[in-house]
This record gives sequence, structure tokens and C-alpha cells, in this order.
Amino acid sequence: MPNAPEIELKGIFDPRAFLRRIDSGRTIERYAKNQKIFGQGDIASSVYFIQKGKVKITVLSELGKEAVVGIFTAGQFFGEGCLEGAELRTSTSQAMEECLITEIAKSAMLTVLAREPKFSAFFIGHLLSRNSRIEDDLIDQLFNSSERRLARLLLLLADFGKEGNAAPVDISLSQETLAEMIGTTRSRVSFFMNRFRKKGLIDYNGKIQVHRSLLDAVLREKPGIDEED
Repeated sequence: MPNAPEIELKGIFDPRAFLRRIDSGRTIERYAKNQKIFGQGDIASSVYFIQKGKVKITVLSELGKEAVVGIFTAGQFFGEGCLEGAELRTSTSQAMEECLITEIAKSAMLTVLAREPKFSAFFIGHLLSRNSRIEDDLIDQLFNSSERRLARLLLLLADFGKEGNAAPVDISLSQETLAEMIGTTRSRVSFFMNRFRKKGLIDYNGKIQVHRSLLDAVLREKPGIDEED
């Protein structure tokens, strides 16, 4: 069993170190790029924690239309719907790159949440943060232009605003995926991406490199991302 400093360093809870303490009901798997983790309609019996990589969550309508509803990165949980009684998965999860993921059985997760207050507080914080993100996404869809929604999405994916992040950050996502996530067409995303690049807000050559200047543009009272060229 690891000692306390390994689990909590300078007051920061380390979920990776903590999850290593779970003796049963826990497995660690590596997933290749584009490999499915679980599918819509599968039995929901476990929660997942991303140690490394990015995971895409999609839903498929009865008419066969697929939509991206979330992208999760290292340090985040997904698949927790089983904890509130969901018997089947309502979405599909897929590795966007090589991933290292911890899978925790529902019974083990419920036991740990009941017995370990620090982990419980960490997990509740995760859920509250996600709920806030969903509310922000809804407001974004209702009131902002598709160009501004794209800018906000790029900033979220690059984790700008966390720990004073100011250095350019690479994102590997297709324009089709970005279009699905903000509710517009690929051609519009291409147009906006070219505009952002011309203004020096991003670099785009296979990977998207997000600059601090994009955040500054969004935060300005009259951002320079909505006016015509």
C-alpha cells in the first residue's frame, strides 16, 4: 500500500496513485487509436478513468446520424452512468489516440466512494465540473455564433485557463469532428480555421496549435473573430 505522500502531494489528491490501491474490480488496459472501448447498447457495469490519451464519446440516433457529445482527456472519468442505475450504455466511446485506461467495476467503485472521503470528494468535484461544462455548452449553442463556438471549443480542448497555460498547445482533431461538436458544417469550420490562422490565433498543419492570442480575442469586449475580413 502506498504511503500518504504518494496519494496526496502538497494537498493535491492524486487519483492515479489512489486507484492503484484498489485490490479487486480494477483492470488497466491499453487501447490503440480508433479502438472502441464500449458501444452504445452495451451492458453498463463499470466506470473508466483515463491515465493517458484522449477518448471520444458519440451517440447514434435512430435515423443513423452520429454526433460527438464529448472528448475526455487524461485525469477524467467517463462511463459513470452505471452508478445511477443505467443498465445499458447510451453512447459509444473510442480511443482517439493510444490510451491507457483504468476500468473500475461498478461494485468496486461504489465501495470506494462509500469508504474513502477524499476520493469521493474528488469524484464529486469531477461530476460538478462536467455539469458546469454541459450548462456552458448549452448556453454556447443557444447564444454564440458558430465561429465563437469553435474558438471556445479549441480553447477547452487545449486546456487554456488551467495553471496559467500560455504556451501553444497541439490538438489532433479532424474538421469533421469539430463541425459535429459545434453543430455546423465542415466547410464553415474550414473557413473559420483559415481565418484564425490568418489572424495568428492558431497554426494549422495536420495538428491544430492553439495560441494564447485566441483566448485574448475571445475575452476582449469586441473580439476580432466575428467581423468580416
